[in-house]
Amino acid sequence: MKISMEFTGLDKVQKQLAKLSGPEAKAAYAKAINDTAFEVRRKMQAEMSAVFDRPTPYILRSVQFKSATPDLLETNVQPTYYGGKGVDPQKILATEAEGGSRKDKRSEAALRRVGILPGGYQTAIPSDPYPGSADAFGNLKGGFLVQLIAYFQAFGEQGFKANATEKTIKKLQNKQGIGSIAAKKVYQTTLGVRYFVSYGKLRGNRSSHLEPGIWASKGTHGADVRPVLLFVKAGRYKVRLDLKSVAQKAGGTDYLATRLRYRIRQAAGE
Repeated sequence: MKISMEFTGLDKVQKQLAKLSGPEAKAAYAKAINDTAFEVRRKMQAEMSAVFDRPTPYILRSVQFKSATPDLLETNVQPTYYGGKGVDPQKILATEAEGGSRKDKRSEAALRRVGILPGGYQTAIPSDPYPGSADAFGNLKGGFLVQLIAYFQAFGEQGFKANATEKTIKKLQNKQGIGSIAAKKVYQTTLGVRYFVSYGKLRGNRSSHLEPGIWASKGTHGADVRPVLLFVKAGRYKVRLDLKSVAQKAGGTDYLATRLRYRIRQAAGE
């Protein structure tokens, strides 16, 4: 939402305004605009918290504005990207704000590139996430996702050094025998984990009783099997977040007028 200074509705503060110099008046205007921007940002963050399931602090903090100054009496409140390792929040929110199909995540593009993720499918975290895989906001942890992509050697040319080798995979699985060789009863125990892909009914392989996705097996003979990442059909999303509408509902114009009167009286010492 763009907030700018409009010189209307100042009849009640004309006397106070007359006491101020040009720079003092402009400073009061800038403060009123910033007060309003803070209020609009608060309303936008509240709306995100209401419509999303556990939005990350990164997304909530992305709603920012550059403070208005006496020389530039305007600002714009919106999700903002400042560079770095994070993804542009406007790209993350695009589907929620515009509806339609969600673009592939980088991890999905990597899995699709090596033929693991079928066409027309995207990934989803199970309702009961694999232990240690998800953060408090229901997203896969970065380190876990890197391990998973490396395990299936899905990193591209630039990331080929991160791909797991056969030695690394065996070390991760870390099998050992338990029992008595003399009694010919030795059980293979997987102390670590082995990841594998199931296509369920999509391809009718021997793991067709499992839902399509990436699974993990642990324990004796790998009998402890749990889903890690499921393959689901790419859907179309309805609009869930309309920040322009939120800004309008925040009553920015009226709030600006109220804060403007306050800031002018404050600057005039009344």
